[in-house]
Amino acid sequence: MAAATQPKPEAPPADPWVRVEPLPCLLTVEIPVPGFIVSDLVHLENGRIIATRWTVGQDVPLRVNGALIAWSEFEVVQDRLAVRLTELA
Repeated sequence: MAAATQPKPEAPPADPWVRVEPLPCLLTVEIPVPGFIVSDLVHLENGRIIATRWTVGQDVPLRVNGALIAWSEFEVVQDRLAVRLTELA
């Protein structure tokens, strides 16, 4: 009787991130706005400025799916608002 052949396990990919890189995630940069109320939300319109207590130049938390992954700062690049990573969490 011939021995049953076992299937060979797949070799792990050289780069372990290859399997998860295409998964979607939600990236958020958070600036707290204390004292913001529903009335403020209702009256939002284009060009309106919302005062925050965040100091210019102070790092802001960067989260992926709610988990803190880094600290960052805002920067203007051409006509877009960008985020520069300053410290990984």
